[in-house]
Order: sequence, then C-alpha cells, then structure tokens
Amino acid sequence: MLAFILQSGIHAANAATNVADSLATAAAPATTGISVNTPELPPNSISLFSMVMKGGVIMIPLALLLLLAVYVMVERLMIISKASKKNPTLIPGLKDMIHSGNIQNARQMCKSINTPESLMLEQGVSRIGQSMQEIREAMDKSGSAELARLERHMSILNITGRIAPMFGFIGTIIGVIRIFYDISLAKTVDIEVISSGLYQKMITSAGGLVVGVIAFVAYHWLNARIDRLAHRMEESQIQFLDMLNEPSK
Repeated sequence: MLAFILQSGIHAANAATNVADSLATAAAPATTGISVNTPELPPNSISLFSMVMKGGVIMIPLALLLLLAVYVMVERLMIISKASKKNPTLIPGLKDMIHSGNIQNARQMCKSINTPESLMLEQGVSRIGQSMQEIREAMDKSGSAELARLERHMSILNITGRIAPMFGFIGTIIGVIRIFYDISLAKTVDIEVISSGLYQKMITSAGGLVVGVIAFVAYHWLNARIDRLAHRMEESQIQFLDMLNEPSK
C-alpha cells in the first residue's frame, strides 16, 4: 500500500513538471528564423532655438543685426510705399489751375498731396514767371532732396549685408579653434569630442549668410522701388515743363 502511494506521488510530480515546461516553451519567443517586430524609438529632435544657441556668443551680434535689418526694412517700406502713391489727377489739375491763373491754389494742392512728386512740382509752380532753366534747377534740387529723404537709413541695410557674413566667418574660426582644443584635451578625434565645435562652426556660418542675404535683398529691392519713383518724377517734371510752354486757352 505504501509503495502504491509513493509511486502515485512520483507520477503526479512528473506530470506537474511536464505542464510547467510546456507553458514556459509556449511563452518563450520563437527563435527559429522568425523575426519579432519591435517598435523603434523616434530619433532625438532639436528645436530651432536650441540649435541657434549652439552657435555660441557670436549669435548675439548676428541676432542684433537681424533685428536691425528687419526694422529698417519695414520702416523704409512703409515710407517708400506712401511716397510712391500716384495721383493721376495731379498734372491735369495743375494745368487747369495754372492756365486759369490760380497759382496759389495749385501750390496748396501740391502741398496737400505731400508726396515727393507733388513737392517737386510745387517748387516749379512757385517759380512760374522765371526762366525755364531756373524752374528746372529748382525742381531738380527739390527732387534730389526728396529722394535723399527716402534713402535715409538705407546704408544700414547695405552695411548689415556686408558684415553679417564676416561675423559668421569669425564664428567659423572660433569653432575650428574649439575643435582642435577639444581634440588636444581628449587625445582622440571621436565625433563626440568635435561635435560641439562643428555645431558652432556650421551654425554661425549659416546664421551670417542668412542675415546677410536678408539685408542684401531688402537693400536692393527698396532701392529698385526708389529708382522707379525717381523715373516717374522725371517724367512728371518733363510734363510740367511742357505744360508751361503750352499756350493757355
């Protein structure tokens, strides 16, 4: 009887062991050539501000130059846009008033419009009765003064477009110096050692070029608008002088 009980216990223990092995085998991942897809972690990202900060202290003057260039560009654009507004009734209105003898009203109309074109014509109206040469010279001086007023602060954009890439080049040199200094300390050229210097080198170069391009484009774009206005003022001057030579009706 005792032998039967012992034999039954041994069989039960063996059965439990077999069940546990089966469960473990089922839970274990298959390794017979079948790959298990595991989700990949997204790559590390860096914000634009963090990237700019890696450029070092040289990014401070570049940021100031960028703000200055944007301010001058917006301020000049507003003034030039206002000055470039064309009044199609200006020359015909002056013609009617001058031929009818209303010189004072013609001058007042030019002053009320208050554009470089109208202020130049006002100088011509105020000298009616003098020689054509004197009228032309007065209008030339007035037109040059008005255009000079529009070109005020434009040199800031020109200088910014020239020196911003130089600041970027200075940052590049500083980055190269930092690379060699880090290599001398670490006694190796691993990417982890030179990465900081490379960041500073490339970011300052890119920053200087970006600021320079913005200032360069703004300078020549605004100058092109001023040139178009100057050509229009010359045409208005010619029309005004031709109008004075016409006989009054």
